[in-house]
Amino acid sequence: MGQKKNPHAQALGHLGGTARAENLPQSEITKIASKGGKARAKNLSAAKRRQIAKKAVAARERKRAQQRKGKH
Repeated sequence: MGQKKNPHAQALGHLGGTARAENLPQSEITKIASKGGKARAKNLSAAKRRQIAKKAVAARERKRAQQRKGKH
């Protein structure tokens, strides 16, 4: 990524994506998001994927601990 992206083009793309999403059912939005996640994961190294997964596990554990703390 040697070149800096045009912020105006990014903003227009975001508007177009938002408008498109308003007209799609949730199941289609989920499929599109899944494709993006898979493409992102494909470009990550194994070490980076492992790091992200560990961070997700820690976040889930914190959430569970807060829920248990709130019940008692």
